[in-house]
Amino acid sequence: MKNKYLFGGAIIVIFLGVMIYLFTQTNVQYESSFVKIMESGKTVKATGSWVKENGYEINKEKKIFAFYMKDENGSLMRVMYHGTIPNNFESSTSVVVTGKYQDGIFHATDILTKCPSKYQEQPVQNAGS
Repeated sequence: MKNKYLFGGAIIVIFLGVMIYLFTQTNVQYESSFVKIMESGKTVKATGSWVKENGYEINKEKKIFAFYMKDENGSLMRVMYHGTIPNNFESSTSVVVTGKYQDGIFHATDILTKCPSKYQEQPVQNAGS
């Protein structure tokens, strides 16, 4: 009878240990300061805007998309993403990338773009003056 309780207790302890480990691995923080991102070395969600003046690069053979982002303090960071360019990237107002900063480049695993809302109130023009 004791063996059943010991076996059940061991399964519970192992399950809890795995859950704690997985929780610590998926705890990704938002960061808007590129200086902090460069120092952390952790997987983070970086928020900023695409620097349109620098353009972007697409390598179709290697499926690499690269561009520059600017944070709210004006710091620049090069972002490299292994995948295709998001459909609405060029019209985006802000970008959120998930990944790690290594060797002078932010290696993104995911890109989210925020586009201007079509539901924002438009200014009213007077037709007859």
